[in-house]
Amino acid sequence: MGVQLVLEGKVAALVKGWIHTDELMRPVLRELRTIRRVSHVFIADLPSYHKLLFITDAAINIAPDLTIKAAILQNAIDLARILGVAEPKVAVLSAVELVKPSIPSTLDAACLSKMAQRGQIAHAEVDGPLAFDNAISRDAARVKQINSPVAGEVDIVLAPDLDAGNILAKDLEYLAGAVLAGIVIGARVPLMLTSRSDPPAARLLSAAIAVLLQQHWEGGMAAVSLPDKGERT
Repeated sequence: MGVQLVLEGKVAALVKGWIHTDELMRPVLRELRTIRRVSHVFIADLPSYHKLLFITDAAINIAPDLTIKAAILQNAIDLARILGVAEPKVAVLSAVELVKPSIPSTLDAACLSKMAQRGQIAHAEVDGPLAFDNAISRDAARVKQINSPVAGEVDIVLAPDLDAGNILAKDLEYLAGAVLAGIVIGARVPLMLTSRSDPPAARLLSAAIAVLLQQHWEGGMAAVSLPDKGERT
């Protein structure tokens, strides 16, 4: 019914209720696809990090290949830019920071970094492979002798697969006090997608982002300037 209301032009966004994600996404993918890849982004507000952290993809694309990862990453970059991050810094995550043929995610990360240098991924500074500690901490990168403009200043982390992204996001929520907004982009309308166990604040923030996205797509506003860390509640 929600998808039908979108098709009739009666609603401008959808929200996941008390159902499993795959039940919701089947009609969305069947009826509301665009030319873009459909992907999910968690936006984490962490007490221990000085800015918002975008985590993708933790809910839709299970085991993306290089081409799909590039599309997922561009979606997250475009979202971050709409929300006021002019040139996001991106870490393509793996278990290690060296390119190792025995770990396929390191190869994808190296390719994505080079693709960004060549303009195939636009409007972002992309580095990888990076382990999560190197991405989030400049000190960790220094100790490991990693010279990266992304380390300690990362805006977006691209997980190697859905398992890793989902575990990372929920670890941050339950062990590090993060509030997670969840948004699906690439469909005809934004879709608020959080865990069924998430608190009201996560749903409220997801709704706010969906409103900003829809207003931007309709041409009613420029990029948003989000409050500084100290101004957010």
